[in-house]
Amino acid sequence: MKKPTQREGSAKNHNAGLTVSLRKTRGRSTSQQRWLTRQLNDPYVRAAQQQGWRSRAAFKLIELDEKFHLLKPGFKVIDLGAAPGGWSQVAVKKKAAKVIGIDLLPVEPVIGAEIIQGDFTDPDNLQLLMDKLQGKADLVMSDMAPNTTGHTMTDHIRIMDLAEQALDFASQILAVNGNFVAKVFQGGTEKEMLNSLKRQFSVVKHAKPPASRKESRELYVIAKGFKAIVK
Repeated sequence: MKKPTQREGSAKNHNAGLTVSLRKTRGRSTSQQRWLTRQLNDPYVRAAQQQGWRSRAAFKLIELDEKFHLLKPGFKVIDLGAAPGGWSQVAVKKKAAKVIGIDLLPVEPVIGAEIIQGDFTDPDNLQLLMDKLQGKADLVMSDMAPNTTGHTMTDHIRIMDLAEQALDFASQILAVNGNFVAKVFQGGTEKEMLNSLKRQFSVVKHAKPPASRKESRELYVIAKGFKAIVK
């Protein structure tokens, strides 16, 4: 009898009961040692490697999509801050008609997607992306996060700035009834941004997918049903 295979997109039980320790620590700082040990013992990291995803972050989008139905076959999708490409991979897997990622950093090619190296806040790139989409987008997604400083308020301000820039971009490129998802930090979406989301979208939610590490302060804001015209 053929053994049942694990459902794609799941990381459950990939290393249940298994703990890996690093024996050689020479040349590594304590923080580097902790990070490497965590990576080795993270079921999502292992699942990503086995299933061919660029990073464990792919599971965050998979889980958010399972709950909120952000992606549909035939969608035109923009992936802001696309590196290393995991979210673009998921969009392709979900049979999006077009997937275009943009990042300041170079990204290895993603089969089925087009990746642009550049700044999404540059007006020229907005027009370039619309030209490549041949119209408006059905989903704008952003897993962008700044380098953290360890100072809670500073980190919150920085990620909210990125999220607000992503929202401003989305408001210019989304088709009517389009969707938007972006990373924020716990502490809540700033009132001004939340009010803007509620004016522009029919449904606004916050979620922390299971793939987000428990100790992480990240949340995702999900907005569906873009209204296009804001008065």
